[in-house]
Amino acid sequence: MTDIKKIGATLIVSAMMMAGPAAGQELDGTLKKVKESSTLTLGYLESAPPFSFPGPDRRPVGYSIDLCTQIASAVQKQLGVSLKLNWVPVTTANRLDMVASGKVDIECSTSTASLSRQEKVDFSLMTFVDGGGLLTKSSLKLGAVADLADKRIAVIPGTTTQTALEKYLKEEFVAVKIVPVKNHVEGVAAIEKGSADAFASDRGILIGLAVTSKDPSLFALPSIIFSYEPYGFMVRRNDAAFRLAVNRALAEIYRSGNIVPIYDRWFGAFGKPSAAILSMYLLNGLPE
Repeated sequence: MTDIKKIGATLIVSAMMMAGPAAGQELDGTLKKVKESSTLTLGYLESAPPFSFPGPDRRPVGYSIDLCTQIASAVQKQLGVSLKLNWVPVTTANRLDMVASGKVDIECSTSTASLSRQEKVDFSLMTFVDGGGLLTKSSLKLGAVADLADKRIAVIPGTTTQTALEKYLKEEFVAVKIVPVKNHVEGVAAIEKGSADAFASDRGILIGLAVTSKDPSLFALPSIIFSYEPYGFMVRRNDAAFRLAVNRALAEIYRSGNIVPIYDRWFGAFGKPSAAILSMYLLNGLPE
């Protein structure tokens, strides 16, 4: 063998030896965990229709659930394994910690992507655009912000809704009585029982709660909007490979138009998507 051939053979063997470990190192973090366990653990809120809530068979259903199911399919294809989906209920109080601690791999509900939350977790591409609003009894007429004076407003503590509502009311010089509730179901119950005049949350959730209630005609949604709520799915911080897998799946759903039947399934009864929603799909349908 000539010296040139020897050198060439040595280079090929060295490259092969280097390629082995490199290929093995490509999979780490959540993707490695998911592949080794053949299980993807997904967190969801049980009282956030039409985004996430228990279906007739108690399995989670909703707009966010559909998106996460398609993400799971994309991850399954990427890893080349048959995945088991482990759906874990979370609450508004513990959802960030459930993701940060690794108890769930991705949180599939209605979490607003904020800068302060990104100190603990990372977010996917946007999944929805909403705004904070109020749900009231239809008998209560709220035409302007001033009409809220001295009213009892139920809100879930620790949410972006609470922060935005309190800031909004302070800027408008309107004093109200805040009624803390544990979740969305309690918020609606507070209105029904008369312990609160209104329940503050994201408008999409409030619409879903009213429509799925026993008597939708009992409720009204005033035109007051007090915040901007860009939703995203929470994943663990500094796990770029898994976040990319999630974002790649979402971008393909938006780009291909597969988002249309998902939106229609859960929001079709409320009318066509707003200009903000359509723009969000367009801007987040990143090219491959």
